[in-house]
Amino acid sequence: MKSLVKNGVALAVCALVSGVANAQSSVTLYGRLDAGIEYVSGLPNNAYTGSTSRWRMESGNWGTSLWGMKGVEDLGAGNKALFQLEGSFSTTNGSLGAAGTLWNRWATVGFANDSYGTLLLGRELAITNGVWDFDPFGQTNWSSASLVRGRNWPQTSNNISWQSPKWNGFDVYGQYSFSNATNWNGNGTTTQGRSDGIQVTYSNSLFQLRGIYDEIRNASNGGLDDVFNYSRQYFAGANLFLGPFKVQAVYQASRTSGATVAAYGTPTTTDQEWGGVTWQATPAAALIAAVYHVNANNGGGNATIYSVGGSYNLSKRTLLDVQVATVRNSKAANFGLDANSAGAGGVGSDGTYNENPLPGHSQTGFYAGIQHSF
Repeated sequence: MKSLVKNGVALAVCALVSGVANAQSSVTLYGRLDAGIEYVSGLPNNAYTGSTSRWRMESGNWGTSLWGMKGVEDLGAGNKALFQLEGSFSTTNGSLGAAGTLWNRWATVGFANDSYGTLLLGRELAITNGVWDFDPFGQTNWSSASLVRGRNWPQTSNNISWQSPKWNGFDVYGQYSFSNATNWNGNGTTTQGRSDGIQVTYSNSLFQLRGIYDEIRNASNGGLDDVFNYSRQYFAGANLFLGPFKVQAVYQASRTSGATVAAYGTPTTTDQEWGGVTWQATPAAALIAAVYHVNANNGGGNATIYSVGGSYNLSKRTLLDVQVATVRNSKAANFGLDANSAGAGGVGSDGTYNENPLPGHSQTGFYAGIQHSF
């Protein structure tokens, strides 16, 4: 009798555990590792008086090295609970993408409904990352983000976002990020100003159109006073699908509001245009060519990046990639291939090295690498 009771209890426990397991989220671990060798000429010397060059190993040129996990639980009646955690890192030395922050790209929890869309709370890539789908090089290190000095790829905390389902080819994505400050827009009491944005996309088998509006405010004063960091941005992009060819064209504008600029050469507005073609030559091989241009007001000058490259898939998870690019600056401009912060290149007073070339000088780079996803 005792044995029967023990066996019955064991079976009940197994059934309970099985039921709990079935009720839990299905969790997926995923990641991407990107590494390669890079050569760049036209870099500034330490004193910013001349140019130099270098070879180095690089992580993330073709795409951010990252790892994460995501899960979903079916709540019934078309409802799901879901989460996502994602952080970046360097394959060259194993360091985190943001010091002291494990999940610097995504840390969200929310609900999804088949009819009403997906609602998320937490940290996300900012809505301006929607540019990615319309950049011929997918916002690699030398592409659209370079000429807006990284304005296209930030992350934002304290988010609430909503992604609609598709309606006759249309979908809408909205994002709002609280400053968490005692002033709604930000006043220096927190590390982030308010940001928000909306994205509307139309897709069919022949073409795709997208419009994005967003703003990111200065945490110190809530203002829109830095065109490369705290500004409004307007984006209109088109993808055209022609068999093995994808043709892309974009106009993007960044605008400040109420910014007072004392120094000539500090822009308050920028306008960017770019376009490119991707040829899927074989199921494994793709060739890409693109041109990116920026024009900055108030003596900021203009610059153009010309780039060619491509990728070859060794398997569904592993690819080889290569890119050659050059940036040509007008007399007053000093945009680099990388998304460097504005200002003079060379070693600054804080000891960090800025790769911006001398004004009016060019930079040319070559990159070859490998990327593996899991």
